[in-house]
Amino acid sequence: MIEPGQLILLISQKGKRYLRKLEQGGEVHTHDGKLLMDDAAEAGFGQHVKTHLGRPYLILKPTLHDLIKGVKRQTQIMYPKEIGYLMMKLGIGPGSTVIESGTGSGGLTTALAWFVGDTGKVITYERRADFFKLAGKNLERVGLSHRVEQINQNIEDGFLHSGADALFLDVRTPWEYLHSIPQAVIPGAMCGFLLPTVNQVSELLRGLEDGPFAEMEVLEILVRRWKPVADRLRPDDRMVAHTGFLVFARYMEPPQETPKSLIEPSAAPLQESSQELPEETDGSEDEA
Repeated sequence: MIEPGQLILLISQKGKRYLRKLEQGGEVHTHDGKLLMDDAAEAGFGQHVKTHLGRPYLILKPTLHDLIKGVKRQTQIMYPKEIGYLMMKLGIGPGSTVIESGTGSGGLTTALAWFVGDTGKVITYERRADFFKLAGKNLERVGLSHRVEQINQNIEDGFLHSGADALFLDVRTPWEYLHSIPQAVIPGAMCGFLLPTVNQVSELLRGLEDGPFAEMEVLEILVRRWKPVADRLRPDDRMVAHTGFLVFARYMEPPQETPKSLIEPSAAPLQESSQELPEETDGSEDEA
């Protein structure tokens, strides 16, 4: 039995997918007819439910991959192939606080909200009002909006928050905002960036090299799928290749100089004694 409020994924025999929040008494109108949510709730996950035309639909509990694929978009979203590595590199987990800029349609924001859990927080900045509203609807649709604080603002004047465990920028000129990062994150925090061209990556690296950052890394992630047919196993004819460069760096707080007044004077060097030491004996001489 599926409880009201849970997300369900309905898949037709032709592969058509419908991601919905289960509502008691609700209906889903498909190309194969009307499907009652009460019937889906009673059937449960992994089972089939039929529309009023008798067409079967498989009921599944959606994964994060399903949620991201189902994001309604007006922008290019980050692919799951980058998101997996990004989450591990930034150290995102339950209780994490992460700052993001460049919300877009909310694909990465959805993944961040999934990983931080109810004890964590995602703070995401988006300057365009239309993207800001769309991302909010996408987050509400999958039940993750309560873990996200959305800010409809450009970050050119800095961040409104501080003490974040990690930070990610998906903006055109991230090197222009590097000076604002120290006030937004804790020392040692990992920072990530997404850029489409080598020119932008080079400009960003110059900025990182001049700032309080260490452990720089640049990479791209390629996925080559294979046809899952045992007797004709071979790569797919097409692949999702370059979709962007990922750049990572760790913010390192500059070391504080110790005031001269607190430096203890070094101890005076030991003076060699001019007094001759007695010669060692082997104890063989007779005592006087």
